[in-house]
Amino acid sequence: MLSFLQQPWHWSIAGVLIGLTVPTLLLLGNKYFGISANLRHICAACLPANIPFFQYDWKKEIWNLFFIGGVFVGGFIAAHFLQNPEPIQIAAATKATLEMQGIHEFTGLIPNDLFSFASLGTIRGFIIIVLGGFLVGFGTRYAGGCTSGHAIMGLSDLQIPSLIATICFMIGGFVMTWFGLPFILNL
Repeated sequence: MLSFLQQPWHWSIAGVLIGLTVPTLLLLGNKYFGISANLRHICAACLPANIPFFQYDWKKEIWNLFFIGGVFVGGFIAAHFLQNPEPIQIAAATKATLEMQGIHEFTGLIPNDLFSFASLGTIRGFIIIVLGGFLVGFGTRYAGGCTSGHAIMGLSDLQIPSLIATICFMIGGFVMTWFGLPFILNL
């Protein structure tokens, strides 16, 4: 059983399990799936400021904090006790393309040249980590939710704003992959 859990699973298995989370949450109490809302709940619980955005009864959403806590605990267990002993395989074409851009060192799937504390000292590392993080946070708030909330929950709930947000997320991802990232990597 342990060796089964340590092996990479086909994407469709994870997709089905995530997909079943949505109706389960709806059936168990009309709860909505999303991760970014937890940041608001944490701020509302921890910040006694007079900011109207954080003035609501966050205790009604405490189940969501337990949900995200379970995500962290599950990630910890998987990383420390269910880790696959085999090295992660990156497609040769992807690795060659990244090496042409000066990306050589990987830890798992993450290129250390881009995502490390040392990379913050470079212009491209700063753009990717700091500016990219700001844009993700701003976009999440501006769109009224993150990709998981819109693409998983919103689409299954047949919400037109979530369809529009998901299409925009995809277009933004394609534009960044084909134009933005090559530009940043050449800085």
